[in-house]
Amino acid sequence: MFLLPFLFFTFCKNEKPTTKAIQSLPVQEPKPIVFDYDTTMWTDIGFIDTSIVLDLKYATTDNFVKEKMYACGRCFLRPAVANLILQAQQQLQAQNLRLKLFDCYRPKPIQEKLWAKVPNASYVTPPWKGSMHNRGAAIDLTIIDKNGVELDMGTPYDFFGKAAHHTFSEHTPKIKANRKLLKDLMESLDLKPIRTEWWHYSYQKKSYEISEIVWACPNQ
Repeated sequence: MFLLPFLFFTFCKNEKPTTKAIQSLPVQEPKPIVFDYDTTMWTDIGFIDTSIVLDLKYATTDNFVKEKMYACGRCFLRPAVANLILQAQQQLQAQNLRLKLFDCYRPKPIQEKLWAKVPNASYVTPPWKGSMHNRGAAIDLTIIDKNGVELDMGTPYDFFGKAAHHTFSEHTPKIKANRKLLKDLMESLDLKPIRTEWWHYSYQKKSYEISEIVWACPNQ
């Protein structure tokens, strides 16, 4: 008849040290995220959403000038533009598709280097005029499937010819459908195309200043 009280006493006796031990553990607060840029002015897409594939061509020699222009590949956009790209990614993911980005914000000093290499306004915007890329309001991109393979858009990125134009009518139905998928998605988010480049879209609802800011390379 005294077994139950004994067990209860033993249980309580054994519990007290354990409870004290748990209470004595130090509380580890999460480390604050430290940004190396002004988050009110810019968003680093690669930091915010790692599911978006970055293939930033000007951080390599795989571009039309065959020269590395960026010290490292980071995709900066104005926050309003970045938010639209994140929305586009979410919509594509629902279809087992994703975005691949080729170019984002392009600092004015890089535009000057491009102009020095190719001083032709048909291919490079004069730096004194400035492009939407120089303002952080333009994005060059495509769509990839669940295996990371680019959808066939008829031409490579930065192809300078009529086959890259939205109005080119000689592509296959599949290529036309792929381009329409990208164009319809971008336009639904107020990102506007230009006639000659299927990959280029820009945000025109707000005017941004040309920027000379060059991003840091954390791993260098």
